[in-house]
Amino acid sequence: MTESAADRGSTRAEFAHLQSQPAAAGGDAEINIDSILDVKLMLTLEVGRTRISVRELLSLTPGSVVELDRQAGEPLDLYVNGVLVARGEVVVVNDRFGLRLTEVVSASDRVRNLR
Repeated sequence: MTESAADRGSTRAEFAHLQSQPAAAGGDAEINIDSILDVKLMLTLEVGRTRISVRELLSLTPGSVVELDRQAGEPLDLYVNGVLVARGEVVVVNDRFGLRLTEVVSASDRVRNLR
């Protein structure tokens, strides 16, 4: 014979009723995003990529040039938490580098590119 939860001195958990909110279909439902506005994200600006051997890496010195897979003038990639979200060009504003967005990757392409 098995002992029930009540016989062991346990009590039943009571939960407040949770009201579900309708999904945003066609923009009819108002979405409150205030709770995530302060979440920190990692933005990465990629100039280009290359593959080198450990021997080549260890031989780098000040003044060495590492050839990348991009041509001069090609747009740079902007990643947010490792996902490509936009492309753009480097600008200088008040002696600081910035990125002027020239293309924003569509939501469907971002989902397709998730790793």
